[in-house]
Amino acid sequence: MSDASYRDAIFSTPLDRVARFSFDEQVVACFPDMIRRSVPGYGQILGMLGVIGERHLRHGARVYDLGCSLGAAGLALAGRLPPAAFDYTGVDLSPAMVSRARETLGSECPEHAMTVLEGDIRTLDYRPAGMILLNFTLQFLPPEDRDALMRRLHEALEPGGVLILSEKIKAADEQENAWLVERYHDFKRANGYSDLEISQKRTALENVLIPDSLEAHHARLAEAGFSRSLTWFQFLNFASLIAFKE
Repeated sequence: MSDASYRDAIFSTPLDRVARFSFDEQVVACFPDMIRRSVPGYGQILGMLGVIGERHLRHGARVYDLGCSLGAAGLALAGRLPPAAFDYTGVDLSPAMVSRARETLGSECPEHAMTVLEGDIRTLDYRPAGMILLNFTLQFLPPEDRDALMRRLHEALEPGGVLILSEKIKAADEQENAWLVERYHDFKRANGYSDLEISQKRTALENVLIPDSLEAHHARLAEAGFSRSLTWFQFLNFASLIAFKE
């Protein structure tokens, strides 16, 4: 199978009815282009994962990548860390994503221990881990399921372990949030998306992607038991947090 991906044109033509967004074969085919043009700072976040791993990951520890999509985080870690440094387990609910991720990681990282599971991260049987990654995943879970998941992840982490949480966020102040959203749409226009594409994708994601505020994320992490958390990256209304377990 070719590793080539296609340009994201899913919402480029008028649709009589915009279906709810899902991670199907059509999205998988253009996902690298979609996320590059749709998520500010995505490349920078990926690029730091190995650096953070070098500082905080116990040698040989397990890394969970929850909502791993095509395994980009696994590739980033493998590009920075030697095979013996970690044991990677990616988890995704989309069969199409899992199939492609297995092929990519097996081809690109044959010396590393890379496993990809199809499953629901809310019910997964977690084993002790040194690092857990949630890159733009929590936002797709029902809000009522998020607290319980975070408590489970805190339990799964070993003492000294870290959790990386990257999310689209909303500002508590309505005027500030409106400005961030408007500039985000400008970001997408600058990356070649039309107003029609922006509007139709926004409709498709309504009630599918439900963002929290940074304050809500930090409060949830504290409630789950993390000793501290900080926002280490933000670009418009996208941010990444790191939480520490003592």
